[in-house]
Amino acid sequence: MGDFKLSATLRGHEDDVRGVAFPSPSSVVSASRDYTVRVWAQQSLNPPTWDSTIKTHGKEFVNALAIVPPSADFPEGLIVSGGKDQIIDVRQPSKNLEDDAEALLIGHGNNVCALDVSEDGRYIVSGSWDTEARVWEVGKWGDSRVLKGHDAAVWAVLAYDSNTIITGCADKQIRIYQTSGSDKPVRSIQAPEVVRALCRLPPNHPSGAQFASAGNDAVIRLWTLNGQQVAELHGHENFIYALAVLPNGGLVSAGEDRTVRIWESNQCIQTITHPAISVWTVAVCSDNGDIVTGASDKLARVFTRDQERYAAEAELQQFNDDVKGSSIPQQTVGDINKEKLPGPEFLTQRSGTKEGQVQMVMETNGNVSAYQWSAGASQWVNVGTVVDSAGSGGRKISYKGKEYDYVFDVDIEDGKPPLKLPYNLNQNHYEAARKFIEDNELPLTYLDQVANFIVQNTQGATLGQSSGTGSDPWGSDARYRPGDSNEVTSQPTPAPPAAKILPQKDYLPITTGNHKVIFKKLTEFNQALVNDGQKAISLNPPDIEQLSTTVTALEKGNVKGIDITGVELLVKAATQWPADKRLPALDLLRLVLAFEEPAAFLVSPDQNLLPSLTESGVFTDSSPPNNTMMAIRCLSNLLQTEKGRLLASTEFDSLHPLLSPFLTSTNRNLIIALTTLYINYSVLLNSENNADRALSLLNDLSKILTSATDSEAVYRALVATGTLLCLGPDFCEAGRDILQIGDAITQAEQKVKEPRIKNVVAEVRQKLQG
Repeated sequence: MGDFKLSATLRGHEDDVRGVAFPSPSSVVSASRDYTVRVWAQQSLNPPTWDSTIKTHGKEFVNALAIVPPSADFPEGLIVSGGKDQIIDVRQPSKNLEDDAEALLIGHGNNVCALDVSEDGRYIVSGSWDTEARVWEVGKWGDSRVLKGHDAAVWAVLAYDSNTIITGCADKQIRIYQTSGSDKPVRSIQAPEVVRALCRLPPNHPSGAQFASAGNDAVIRLWTLNGQQVAELHGHENFIYALAVLPNGGLVSAGEDRTVRIWESNQCIQTITHPAISVWTVAVCSDNGDIVTGASDKLARVFTRDQERYAAEAELQQFNDDVKGSSIPQQTVGDINKEKLPGPEFLTQRSGTKEGQVQMVMETNGNVSAYQWSAGASQWVNVGTVVDSAGSGGRKISYKGKEYDYVFDVDIEDGKPPLKLPYNLNQNHYEAARKFIEDNELPLTYLDQVANFIVQNTQGATLGQSSGTGSDPWGSDARYRPGDSNEVTSQPTPAPPAAKILPQKDYLPITTGNHKVIFKKLTEFNQALVNDGQKAISLNPPDIEQLSTTVTALEKGNVKGIDITGVELLVKAATQWPADKRLPALDLLRLVLAFEEPAAFLVSPDQNLLPSLTESGVFTDSSPPNNTMMAIRCLSNLLQTEKGRLLASTEFDSLHPLLSPFLTSTNRNLIIALTTLYINYSVLLNSENNADRALSLLNDLSKILTSATDSEAVYRALVATGTLLCLGPDFCEAGRDILQIGDAITQAEQKVKEPRIKNVVAEVRQKLQG
């Protein structure tokens, strides 16, 4: 049988395509991080063209997708989707976007990352970051059954048959359950690594296996239901995210190595490289054997073996050119000794030894290209150019002789120095978390927590693609983001169960950043002002030179080099420039405020920064959210110095009302900045024993806990709440009786089911109960 070739490119999604389904030859369903689920209908056959209709549009990433087959009750079948909002949406395909869902299934406490439906359409099974798998009976939407025993995120679920469910978990276990009887697994299989994908094999499969699994070790394993491993399929070079089965019993796999691979007789017979960083998902049409993929380049693609359904020649060539023109981060292929690489002549002199084999070649122009062996075509295919850290942007951080995009400080135990967590954007967050846990001999139960921490604090940033948090605040591809690359807040990180979390004793600084990139953006904005003729507020060349000296001193931590003139220039740009150009100056002010001497100048009666910030309108609804967020970070760093704390205390009554409009903000960076500020204020008010102000702060925290859904924001709000409750029994009684803080804590605990949340809630409740 011939190779798969591109049949159609499905364009429409605005972010990564994380889930796909192929229910019929003329229908595809896709789910994306752009918050939507789309149904694609085939419009013409030769060449194939497709058009899409948005069926759901939520407020969070959609990560998982499944299809309930048609039945007497639901003749069209049902589309089932789930994601970061923790709700499973069930709806009929023909319904319009504005129509109500058939059902909204509520029960999970974190991101829904896996869905499957039994072949008879009787039940749905779901998996989540909350360490739970749930079973939902189709048509009886009220309740769900929890499958117990998971110790980490449930990344894969398989409704194997009418009575058997299989789950794959980040705790490296495959568990087999019966739909009737006990909620505990009837069998657990130890896998070598995290399990991310499961797939049912057809009856009487030649291997004798009944299902397949894959995950972080890049190996596909074939199993029997009694737990016997029958075969291992090697070929992928990075994590495998998805598996699907072909009508002939062959397998299709997709992964982080940019490839979809076709397997028959336990051998890889074709490798389809995508012009993307990750191929997240793959599905097969059982009627005609075509496949559909979803990738990080925002596209879904249909591939076929039938020549009549091949894409037009121009589209096929465009796909090949896109693959050839893609950039491959050098870190993903390891160290390359360019002097020892063969030249282009290698491609005509040597054949590959297996399908998918990759060979690096030094081109005549000095570039290093990656070529992949196609056994079907008996030729080397160019699949991209190797580049240095493509898309990572910014300054690398050195740790133990290696360079990293991030080095986080993680406080594990009170009174001990923080542990270092290095991370590069090309790494998988689970692999980095696992290594951190092993290196520091921490409990494996921390794996999900550390992995989620990495995701949250890198804002979903990925090499070569945009962050998952929205559009670039600079409006360009410079990729500097406040709160993103190297922008790390010290964490009130959860301690092991034996260690106490409360009260928080130290003020949390926000003192890292990519100084050069921030300054470069400030100079670009200044030049734009000059070009617009706004010389009254723009900076002249000597000003820029002075500011450059100040920023260099900031970067090196040289307090004496932070000239007051440069600080004044920052205040001018942060408060007098047009609102859409203030962000870099606010960001640099945030860094300045962590140093004693310049902070003392900024809070002095002659200079007092706070009125200038307030009068600039940064705390109004009309202010760009990133400006407000950065101004709140400035306030948070104000509490790093003695004189800053004095001003923060003096001005509390005037500052506090300015923050009220943002307590229920849905902007993640802003609400985390605000809860960080509230942690620092809780430390200050605890030291001052100021119960009156603490009550007003507690009232704000109650609102945040009730409305916030982001786990980091909820955790910080709980730490601030618990620190305030350490003011004593009388204060706890007032908080309990006047503000009903206990109700807000219960809501927070129900929304975010993470071990660190559970630990801090237990301490807070202990305080409330006296």
